[in-house]
Amino acid sequence: MRPVKILMLLTMLSVAIGVQASNDSTDVVRPVTSVYYVEAGGSRVADTYLSPVVYSGWHSALGYERYQAMKQNPERLVMSLGGGLNIDRTMNGVGNATIWGAELDLAWSMYYRMRPANGVTIGVGGGPALNAGCLYSTRNGNNPASARGALTLNASGYVTYNFEMGRLPVTLNYSTSIPLAGAFFSPQYGELYYEIYLGNTDGLAHFAWPGNRFRMDNRLTADLHIGSTSLRVGYRLDVFGSAVNNLTTRRLTHSFILGISGEWLSLNTRRSRSNNTKIISALW
Repeated sequence: MRPVKILMLLTMLSVAIGVQASNDSTDVVRPVTSVYYVEAGGSRVADTYLSPVVYSGWHSALGYERYQAMKQNPERLVMSLGGGLNIDRTMNGVGNATIWGAELDLAWSMYYRMRPANGVTIGVGGGPALNAGCLYSTRNGNNPASARGALTLNASGYVTYNFEMGRLPVTLNYSTSIPLAGAFFSPQYGELYYEIYLGNTDGLAHFAWPGNRFRMDNRLTADLHIGSTSLRVGYRLDVFGSAVNNLTTRRLTHSFILGISGEWLSLNTRRSRSNNTKIISALW
């Protein structure tokens, strides 16, 4: 009988330890950080397919960003998804010709983040990005438009710093992205798009690397945490250049950013939660 009693005691002890461990377990919650913003600023464009002259004017954009810590390793891995629609209107120096520009940007990234100091978070990583757009000249007759498109693998990173300005919590954020490799579209020098429509498709796709297609997108923003929703203000400098088929394109935009950001939770009301709930934010 003594072995049976010992077995019963061990079983009761293991059950008690399991219940205690279940009560002490930490429930991890990963809120989604979403940002909606608008941009307004200036633009300078030079596209030798349309004109050798530099055009300058205004730049505007609408954008969305989404960040969330990954379930597999929420302390270290962060996923982001972003998209933006850019609209530019530029004119030549004498003001008798206009180039309109429209561009769509989509990007997905995975970051590995570190916290080297109190209040400081660094994320490094990258992922695929899609860029598509068109420049349209109101002056040209035969070649009024210049299409652009690229699918690239980007290296990206961000740095955030949390501090208080008086009693107002503030998150300062700098982020950047640079395409490393991929493919992009460009017609031949002097080739009409009507020729492409008729089937002349040789030499339209090109391998992209920083030597023939360079872009560096820089953003410096500050999130002013006013209650549950934050006000985002900042500045963006986007530098782009490509050179292929004896065609050169240069584009520089600088703009101010105004938006709203916040963290949203999606909770399952059917699931019971432990007393120890840990919230892991995506950016800080």
